[in-house]
Amino acid sequence: MKRERVLVCAVSLALAVPFVVLSQGTASAATDYQAEDAKISQGTVATNHTGYSGTGFVDYTNVKGSSVEFTVAAAAAGPASLTLRYANGTGTDRPMDLSVNGTVVASAVSFPATADWNTWASKSVGVTLKAGSNTIRATATTANGGPNLDRISLGTPSDTQAPTRPGQPSCSDIGEDGLTLSWGASTDDVGVAAYDIYEHGNKISEAAGGATSKALTGLAPNTPYNLTVIARDAAGNTSPASPVVDCTTKPSSDSTPPTAPGTLKAAGITANTVDLTWGAATDDRAVTAYDVRSGTTVYKSVTSGTSTTLNGLACNSPYSLNVVARDAAGNVSPASNTVSFTTKACATDGGVPSSVATLSTGWTIPWGTYWMPDGKTALVTERDDFRVWKVTKDGAKTQVGTVPGAVTTNGEGGLLGVAVDPKWETNHYVYFMHTAAEGNRVVRMTYDGTKLGDYKVLLQGIKKNRYHNGGRLAFGPDGYLYASTGEAQQPDLAQDKNSLNGKILRLTTDGKPAPGNPFGNYVYSLGHRNPQGLAFDRNGRLWEAEFGNSSKDELNLIKPGANYGWPTCEGNCNVAGMTNPKATWNVSEASPSGIAIVRNVVYMASLRGERLWRIPINGDSESVGTPTAYYVGTYGRLRTVTKVPGADQLWLSTTNCDNNGGAADGSDKIFRVDIS
Repeated sequence: MKRERVLVCAVSLALAVPFVVLSQGTASAATDYQAEDAKISQGTVATNHTGYSGTGFVDYTNVKGSSVEFTVAAAAAGPASLTLRYANGTGTDRPMDLSVNGTVVASAVSFPATADWNTWASKSVGVTLKAGSNTIRATATTANGGPNLDRISLGTPSDTQAPTRPGQPSCSDIGEDGLTLSWGASTDDVGVAAYDIYEHGNKISEAAGGATSKALTGLAPNTPYNLTVIARDAAGNTSPASPVVDCTTKPSSDSTPPTAPGTLKAAGITANTVDLTWGAATDDRAVTAYDVRSGTTVYKSVTSGTSTTLNGLACNSPYSLNVVARDAAGNVSPASNTVSFTTKACATDGGVPSSVATLSTGWTIPWGTYWMPDGKTALVTERDDFRVWKVTKDGAKTQVGTVPGAVTTNGEGGLLGVAVDPKWETNHYVYFMHTAAEGNRVVRMTYDGTKLGDYKVLLQGIKKNRYHNGGRLAFGPDGYLYASTGEAQQPDLAQDKNSLNGKILRLTTDGKPAPGNPFGNYVYSLGHRNPQGLAFDRNGRLWEAEFGNSSKDELNLIKPGANYGWPTCEGNCNVAGMTNPKATWNVSEASPSGIAIVRNVVYMASLRGERLWRIPINGDSESVGTPTAYYVGTYGRLRTVTKVPGADQLWLSTTNCDNNGGAADGSDKIFRVDIS
């Protein structure tokens, strides 16, 4: 866990100007003062709602001028962050004046509606305190009185200045299973606390802030590594990712492969599983894993024992499987014998994928797909060249424009999600999420059916980095826009309710926080690493898929205010206050991006796993059935899956033209999948 540094209060007087803030960093440690212990004027201490801290909360009398006054202590003069925890179960804003030592420092601060009187939100205000005792008063400015006030929290402002970008990394002392990575030092206004080392978006090591090199061990021989470095200060602010360096470990001196595994046998065949056993292989050093394959496509790697249950098979489908052994040097044995079988008949829940047809070719990283309200055409974005296309149901495509201000991150940023306003026929609004110079943005443009125009920024300040930018947009049945954001390779942001990163956001079509959001800001749910899949089921519930780091990818059922655990947990979590996923996968089997729901079944496109997962929802419950996989290794990296309006069909797009796929520009495709 990151620890906040404590600021020494040698502060410019310019910082004494009060301000209402939506912090993009992590809040400093704070001291809480309970409202029920303060001086109350025209209000009462109440306990008739839930979720409050302390022994109660203050219910303001519905008159102008009702107030609560706190006496607080400051060790030294200087700025402080004041956070008020409140609930407002009405549909009416209940603004208050905030004063310090008798002087109003913030006038008519908005305290908008929360979902109900049991839902608490936070409002933060910057204030300046004198050394010693101070009085802070929150006074209602309208006849409605103030909101219910639970407490105030007082802390020092966070350090919000990030370190500079580390210099170009380089590799030396390259061996079979390790190398030394070096980089140019970052600078910071306070000091660099650590350097995090990433390989294709996954953190693999870190170094102390004073270091400019790190010995990386435990690497695989003769393997390319795509490495970047990110600097981090004590407050958790992270730099932009360094330039990339590609380094390949030396071939192993071990050139002898294991012997072929013994006889492979299949038993216990069901609609979705098979039990496999085989004889052990031998090696001059050691066998490290067995790969269960179809041809050369790996379905599962087994690192212990000579048996496994292979899950996720498609029902009523033929399979031919073999097993090979691997050693630490990556030498692969000859294959075992091949076993062939057909899984049992499909269940009747929701249908299964049947035929696949190539709908459209010539794409370069098609990222977002969204259907127009008439169901005749869809808009499709391309991530790295910022183009937007109109695509008909038969696959004909026409470019309708580009999105201004979009930039790449040489990783996962660029032009990402797209959504069409449900009222498009009258307002002609479409929405995009894209990476810009300062960070990630949600923007609105007009689209007349032929071309894009009238670019407007709705929400910015979403931190960006080379990886973990999120980017999916979707309209809910409530008419509000939902956006997924990554934690920008700064994991602690995912747990900060006042940060826009590592979240599902919910906003109006004018870019304001949607009414009823659980914390009174844009945040709808938190604790996400890199969510890229959003879809609503037949009951209007929101499902989400997100990338894990090195252990588990997740499918989540999203509820307002729920915390999904990252970075405290990856996958299932036994921590109080955190919500478990409905299904998980090893990252090698998934790395999910888009999801869609057809006939009460979630379909999840997987990049690294190169397969389409089918996950049936169990009726109207909050549980799911057994996930099954289709097209394993057939089409490469699968990015976005979208339901076709008025049909039991999906559109399925690839991302083989990025750094991980390595295919030439224009090699990506969109497929049409029938559900039978």
